[in-house]
Amino acid sequence: MRRMLGRASFLVRKDLNLGNVLERLAAVHGDRRLVTEARGGLTLTHRQAAKRVARWAGGIAARTEPGDVVVVATPNGYHQLLLCLAVARAGCIPAPVNDAMRPDEVRHVMEDSGAAFALRSAHEVDGHEPVRQAVAASGSDVAALFYTSGTTGKPKGAALTHDALLGSLRAGALVPAGLREDEAVVSLPVAHIMGFVTLLGLAATGTATWFSPRFHAEEILDAIESRRPSVFIGVPAMYRLLLEAGAEDRDLGSIRVWGSGADVMPAELAQRFKRMGATVRLPGVGDVGEATFAEGYGLVETGGGVAAKISPPFMRLGTGDAMGFPVPGYRLRVVGDDGEDVATGATGELLVKGPGVLRGYWHDEAATAAVLDDEGWLHTGDLARRGPLGSIVFAGRKKDVIMRGGFSVYAVEVEAVLEDHPDVLEAAVVPLPDDRLGEVPAAAVRLRDGVELDAAALDAHAREHLAHYKVPARYVAVDDLPRTGTNKVQRREVIALLA
Repeated sequence: MRRMLGRASFLVRKDLNLGNVLERLAAVHGDRRLVTEARGGLTLTHRQAAKRVARWAGGIAARTEPGDVVVVATPNGYHQLLLCLAVARAGCIPAPVNDAMRPDEVRHVMEDSGAAFALRSAHEVDGHEPVRQAVAASGSDVAALFYTSGTTGKPKGAALTHDALLGSLRAGALVPAGLREDEAVVSLPVAHIMGFVTLLGLAATGTATWFSPRFHAEEILDAIESRRPSVFIGVPAMYRLLLEAGAEDRDLGSIRVWGSGADVMPAELAQRFKRMGATVRLPGVGDVGEATFAEGYGLVETGGGVAAKISPPFMRLGTGDAMGFPVPGYRLRVVGDDGEDVATGATGELLVKGPGVLRGYWHDEAATAAVLDDEGWLHTGDLARRGPLGSIVFAGRKKDVIMRGGFSVYAVEVEAVLEDHPDVLEAAVVPLPDDRLGEVPAAAVRLRDGVELDAAALDAHAREHLAHYKVPARYVAVDDLPRTGTNKVQRREVIALLA
């Protein structure tokens, strides 16, 4: 026991950073399985993964100087996470990008970040002498850039520190490896903050991950039935797709915890999945009871979750739009337009303060000043209200962001692409409700004189310049867009036109 605690304390030393975290995890969890990828993909222990990271870091160090940015543009998979850790081990800053991004979008990330190069395969950095000791970094140093769209219409790099990405892992790392026999099923994009911190968190606890780089509902259901994992983590859109694929007719009783994030989880949908899981398996009886459902609220700009709602077996906590309570280390405020806290039950903008809040947007002081005040409060642009006992209830979005299956789609970015088409004078993109994805973007366009709407041509243009989840699901031509007295587009009226 003394030796085991000594190893754990080695992991939680204050110099923990993105470059040495896997080395520390290997010291604690050793040859325990870290990950198995779906469809014959890789299987790695903690020790094997740490060796790969050290070796790839050698190849990265040969092409960079400490402090350089490296865009990690590999296909989604566990290797993308390991390559980000290798970049950090070499003393550089990883900027992972979603492989759904179009070349124009990746090019912007390259130019905006000033990246030394874009890494598209582990083969590019293999075959070098390993970096045996990670380049030193403090918890307040920038660890990674996560690009998120913004009101400028171009993705912005949220600069997150080592403490932001790793601070919450220390407690999980103290769980003795010999007591961790669980497996989690996960199918999330590594370049999305939820996927990144989820995989790191599971690694810290010693929980093995069965990881599918591409979400397929039937494959996930097959995996749960055959592998008997105790945890599944996804976004609400995935739960809807699992339901459509016949989840209620499958044996999902091994699941003890369902996890969700990136969007609001409908309460009834959560309840249905709780009933599909179980509390415990009894000898001679089988799975009994129902599972726990855990939901998290967070942003790219907060390095992951800042509020959580836990619904234990046979209990229903809060409404579907309840965010829950702040996680330790975070403070939440709900303020009005005057910057003062609103009364309980009143709606205002949600502000967040805590260790995960971004240092700023990379090389963009104006954008940083627009969301981060002098006291360190992040203005999220989300509307909320105070509920009972200090809980937070989601009330909408102050900024024009559309949540499509857990992905943020900013209207102004899509509008800029559509308005670059020669037939389009002006575009307004708004959210429409969708049973599976929660919301989808739809576009109202004002065309040049004499031009008729060619939805297929606009769709092809959008797909050439935008990730697939940003492409509008519907196009409607209008003679003019509804406006306010100050000439601003009335988005609610546009929604009515498209509904």
